[in-house]
Amino acid sequence: MNRILHTMLRVGDMQRSIDFYIGVLGMRVLRTLEQPEERYRLTFLGYGDESATCVLELTDNEGIASYELGSGFGHIAIGVDDCHRACTEIKKRGGRITREPVPLKGSNEVIAFLVDPDGYPIELIQRITV
Repeated sequence: MNRILHTMLRVGDMQRSIDFYIGVLGMRVLRTLEQPEERYRLTFLGYGDESATCVLELTDNEGIASYELGSGFGHIAIGVDDCHRACTEIKKRGGRITREPVPLKGSNEVIAFLVDPDGYPIELIQRITV
């Protein structure tokens, strides 16, 4: 069976990014991989086991403190039960909401946006069942 395994983001400060994804978004570290000879390290985070869900791979390349995000990258999307409550919690935990929750016209979703410490946009999506 084909499925998406992970999304990889290059980060300027691994610990800062881990702290954000754990402390602000409630993910957990699933595994790490150190490659000192190749001068990089990886941390895989998510909400569930890699065998069952798509996860986030953070890559820290030694000696590189920041990256240009580029115009081709859009955002990471995370499903939430209550977009308003999630934004309130994210703000309490030090996260920066860049677009407050709004109903998405023509859909059954409420969406909001925030950014991680490296500036990557993250969309929160609450699906409303009728």
